[in-house]
Amino acid sequence: MTPTLTRRRFIHISAAAAGLGALSVGGPIRAEVAPVIWRGTMLGAVATLEIHDEDRSRAERLISLACTEARRLERQFSLYMKDSALAELNRTGILVGPAPEMVELLAASQRYSALTEGAFDPTVQPLWELYADHFAREGADPGGPSTAAIQAALRRVGHRRLSVSRDRIALPHGMTLTLNGIAQGYVTDKVVELLQAQGISHSLVDMGETRAIGARPDGRPWEVGVADPEVASRTATIVPIVDRAVSTSGSYGFRFDPEGRFNHLFDPATGGSAHRYQSVTTVARSATAADALSTAFSLMPKERIRSLLPYVDVERVHLIDAAGKSSEIAI
Repeated sequence: MTPTLTRRRFIHISAAAAGLGALSVGGPIRAEVAPVIWRGTMLGAVATLEIHDEDRSRAERLISLACTEARRLERQFSLYMKDSALAELNRTGILVGPAPEMVELLAASQRYSALTEGAFDPTVQPLWELYADHFAREGADPGGPSTAAIQAALRRVGHRRLSVSRDRIALPHGMTLTLNGIAQGYVTDKVVELLQAQGISHSLVDMGETRAIGARPDGRPWEVGVADPEVASRTATIVPIVDRAVSTSGSYGFRFDPEGRFNHLFDPATGGSAHRYQSVTTVARSATAADALSTAFSLMPKERIRSLLPYVDVERVHLIDAAGKSSEIAI
């Protein structure tokens, strides 16, 4: 299993109709000028850009600028690049003079941790390491790591122990961070800001999470198809968006064991995995919020999710529960 692909959320965007190879939903885009489309990988996820502009050469230049910016941010936030800023922080426990984007993203992480009472927690990386090491061993206990091992890992988890300022970022000894539950959304937002500053009013950006700039050129909403957790090639629901971001988290995204008892959505309170829902899809103004909160909401009952919506910049939440039943919560 390639580690850089382990936490990709399984969202399939309507840009597939233009030949991107993802799940196709909706009809073809009717525009006077064909979109310029780029597809690649970013932060270990499939990434796409679809830009609509009358000047094709300008659109191609903006694709290049957007990718350059995304790669720059990837070198800050990647968990798997040995020379990334995050890798240095995890290795040494401190970053002196951190990049403004690292400070901004970690400050956002702390805010979402506080709002969700720790359900979103970037310090859960020790749990990932514990489960990955356990199931990598030959003859691993299918019941998972021992209670003692989980408790030992949990002693290295706790968002309140992360210290963030413009001058330095510090972690207590033994703690490690993952930004895989928020960085893709943040990078998507930064690319959107770059394109908007250049006057782009119709675009679809997916740097691991999806965000629309405006509507389609013909005025219709963009359509985001959320994959069926049981059959990835099938659409479970279609989410129309205009100037909004969408993120999906699901326990099926990565499983440590063949039976799927242990997945990457960790409960920072218990060290266990989320099983309340098969998938959680959030619609928000920013991809950063959509990304972080699709993770946090995976651990919460509907009543708790509903109570948080007015405070977390999320407008709608689409849920597929453990039995496969779909429902929606909206402000």
